[in-house]
Amino acid sequence: MNPLLQRLQPYPFERLRQLHAGVTPNPAYRPISLGIGEPKHATPALIKDALAASLAGLASYPATAGEPKLRQAMASWMQRRYGLAVDPATQILPVNGSREALFALAQTVIDPTRVGATVVSPNPFYQIYEGAALLAGADTWFAPSDPARNFAVDWAAVPDDVWARTQLLFVCSPGNPTGAVMGLDEWKLLFDLSDQHGFVIASDECYSEIYFRDEPPLGGLQAAAQLGRSDFRNLIAMTSLSKRSNVPGLRSGIVAGDAALIKPFLLYRTYHGSAMSPIVQAASIAAWDDEAHVVANRALYREKFAQVTPLLAAVMDVALPDAGFYLWAQVPARFSGDDAAFSRELLGFYNVVVLPGSYLAREARGQNPGAGRIRMALVAETAECVEAAERIVQFIQSTAKAT
Repeated sequence: MNPLLQRLQPYPFERLRQLHAGVTPNPAYRPISLGIGEPKHATPALIKDALAASLAGLASYPATAGEPKLRQAMASWMQRRYGLAVDPATQILPVNGSREALFALAQTVIDPTRVGATVVSPNPFYQIYEGAALLAGADTWFAPSDPARNFAVDWAAVPDDVWARTQLLFVCSPGNPTGAVMGLDEWKLLFDLSDQHGFVIASDECYSEIYFRDEPPLGGLQAAAQLGRSDFRNLIAMTSLSKRSNVPGLRSGIVAGDAALIKPFLLYRTYHGSAMSPIVQAASIAAWDDEAHVVANRALYREKFAQVTPLLAAVMDVALPDAGFYLWAQVPARFSGDDAAFSRELLGFYNVVVLPGSYLAREARGQNPGAGRIRMALVAETAECVEAAERIVQFIQSTAKAT
């Protein structure tokens, strides 16, 4: 058995299941879960139609690089969205969702024989970053988020000696769970550090199409182009259709960037057996070619957050994120920072599931930056999310009276 498997920690949702074991939810309320970030809006008909019309593809083995028509559709979307000229032959690949790509990239670029092999990750973070690093034979160094800057990552807190041994940096913008978006100055800092130390930057951008302001979030490749880095040196960006198009079960995404990294990444994935089904490729083309359903989807989230956020802000510290579909809220003072206790009691009294923030972070240098917070995924229909928010308000108000 691979001994590195023993370094993996339980996934947050397994920890949540264990936390809630033995809790009997109040039967007076129907269950509502804000725990898992799984889109619940309807899948667009154009994607389902493309799937149904492409069943002949089952008779063929797919190429790992994907069909040229798919890569062109992806490149065309990046041109429309970011104003980028990405070569579909050398700078872009289809992947089976961003999770598969994030994990596989770490296995491709990390050299575990180098002393002190290190991966830098945000904290809180998407659990795959840590797992990918550990199974590639590297250690993880966690960069804390800064509450004073809407939970943007404090990259300046990473010491020079850590950067010197870093081989891979995971960036998540818009961030999970905080929703923070990186600006051009932050990207410049990371590019300068990458040039100095030679590490690869993996930019996880799967929430890029759900935002609340007029200007869409800045992408990593877009930032590179604005700074004159048209070759995207040591930079790989990833996104997927799961959140953008409400198709988490499709498992379809994009990896794009430095051609010198795409080539070995394709080799790794060829041996790993990561080719995308021809049926999924056809549906993906339909999705990337259409923007109307994305605009409509974003409008649903904006309406939902506009109703839910003020309700919760009246009783707890929570604010509209820069982007994404999570609220990152501080638990009331009476819980003394115990986000797990808040989650258990909320389920028991009001049958609402929220994820403890400490489960999405690691204790580093004596502090867990997720402690005392909860993540709420506003993925269900607006009425259900509003009902959940109203129950949370009642819960907080009732516990305040009890104390």
